[in-house]
Amino acid sequence: MCEYHHEEKSKWWQPLLSGLLLVAGMVIHYIGLSWFASPWVQLLWYIVAFLPVGLGVMHEAIEHALHGQVFSEFMLMSVACVGAFAIGEYPEAVAVMLLYCIGEALQDLAVDKARHNIASLTNYRPEYVRLQRWNGEKNVMQQVLVAPEEVNVGDVIEVLPGERVALDGELLLPVDQRDAVLNFDTAALTGESLPRQVRHAGEVLAGMIALERTATLRVTRPQSESALTRILKMVEEASERKASTELFIRRFASIYTPVVIVLALFTVVLPWLYAQFSPTYEYHFATWLHRALVFLVISCPCALVISVPLSYFAGIGSASRMGVLFKGGNSLDALTAVDTVVFDKTGTLTTGEFGVRQILQLQPQDLQTVVAMERSSTHPIAQAIVKSYGDGPKIDAENLAGLGLKAVVEGERWLAGTLRLLDKHGISYPEELQTIPETIVACAKNDRFIGCILLADMIKPDSEGAIEMLILLGISHVEMLSGDKQALVDKVADELQLEQAMGDLMPQDKAMRIETLQKQGRKVAFVGDGINDAPVLAISDVGVAMGARGADMAIETADVVLQTDQPSRLAHALRLARATRAIVWQNIALAIGVKLLVMALGLFGIATLWQAVFADSGVALLAVVNAMRLMKFKP
Repeated sequence: MCEYHHEEKSKWWQPLLSGLLLVAGMVIHYIGLSWFASPWVQLLWYIVAFLPVGLGVMHEAIEHALHGQVFSEFMLMSVACVGAFAIGEYPEAVAVMLLYCIGEALQDLAVDKARHNIASLTNYRPEYVRLQRWNGEKNVMQQVLVAPEEVNVGDVIEVLPGERVALDGELLLPVDQRDAVLNFDTAALTGESLPRQVRHAGEVLAGMIALERTATLRVTRPQSESALTRILKMVEEASERKASTELFIRRFASIYTPVVIVLALFTVVLPWLYAQFSPTYEYHFATWLHRALVFLVISCPCALVISVPLSYFAGIGSASRMGVLFKGGNSLDALTAVDTVVFDKTGTLTTGEFGVRQILQLQPQDLQTVVAMERSSTHPIAQAIVKSYGDGPKIDAENLAGLGLKAVVEGERWLAGTLRLLDKHGISYPEELQTIPETIVACAKNDRFIGCILLADMIKPDSEGAIEMLILLGISHVEMLSGDKQALVDKVADELQLEQAMGDLMPQDKAMRIETLQKQGRKVAFVGDGINDAPVLAISDVGVAMGARGADMAIETADVVLQTDQPSRLAHALRLARATRAIVWQNIALAIGVKLLVMALGLFGIATLWQAVFADSGVALLAVVNAMRLMKFKP
């Protein structure tokens, strides 16, 4: 490739410099300035124009040859350019490399807009922890900030509300609070939308976020073995194992290049052999060498190598206007082969936010009182209830940690919280409530059960339609994976009419499921949004991240990003990917067909070099126009 391949955009000076020198040289030659008439001056001028775009390609040719890939497209480019210089067609030699590098640069530009270095994933690990350390001089316990890797197993650390836990540990609570629980946001690790309640000596994993109050932890694993570090390692290992989809042009070049070089040799050798057996035939080595070199220059597939990247570039550009980011042509190409789509639940098919799904037995006036009580709490469940019913009066209620709320309203005793809260106060309730998968806020007045509020992660409006569209597009299998409870996952699956849904999964479980599907011969696209989804996104054939609210780690790891967070965009992306691939093959057929025709004419001396260049440029223009049809693609 060109030297600027995968480099900063500032490297565009290379094709720009070569292009300016090429055009300037042709203009000067046309004007007929005397100092430019010398062949040596022209040769030096065009060598200088050639080097910025040619050195990188020739270096790639040598590298591939050293690794056993002698007949690469880079070798053909190099041989063609050397041949052009040998027969004095200096502008053609520069133009060959310039067109090739522009086509590759356009592809790289599309990739650079979406892809970042996976090393940035480590930003999810906190830079420091609050370590409790004994100060012998002052005879007190002090808190110091240290790097996570400096903390040893058995050390005690503190995590403030809203902070991410840096190391795996067990929760420590004061002796008089051993019955209490602390809430942790575990969405980053398991995808669970409901905070996890952890009791004294319970396990807290790196990546969780402390809620409501400061958590004190005794470290159980060093940073190198923490849950978050293990996820990062899984992402890196999966990304290394996942080979990029090889574009047709490279496979084609492995056959096309040796055939062209052999034909060029035959162009010189066969007439000489014929002359040995035909005394009347006069063989001129210089004539046939010139014709062979012209044939090599004609064979250089400029139209092919520029039209294919441009087609992908047009498809990627059209997708971006639809709210879909493809991280390069390989990602777009890979999506066309997908026959299985696996969705994460929370934040992907659902909103990731709690909402009231149903009210059971609770009378309207009682519901108003319960909502007023919830307005005094900052718990996510309470906030979800308040959000569902808007502003209103507020009733001061006592927060019972891990259980719910208690209040006295106009002399009446009110309870709103978990079923354990009712159990603790000896209040009976229907047994079927124990089997309900949704989160329950049970309500009681004067020690009597009066009803309950059911909450759950809300399904996105277009999730059901997205699944229907994928099936209509020929996707043979759609399923859902989640870290939520199986009962809740089953209920969501029923609403979305999914035949396969698995719950209670950790990140490694999801990765194992994807590998199982791949071993069955399926091409799998996984759609997710959280840090916990990053390893699965990396190991799947096509990783698709929800971009609007998804974690940066998921977005970094994915091959495709749905910027609008609408699952239906995946179906639109699949349609566009298939349309793009069709146009790519149309351009390939056009470029190869015309090229073979002109090459045949060149062998018989019918096509001149500049006629070949004109034909090649014309094909490239037609291919560009064909590719631009993708810019008007409508889902």
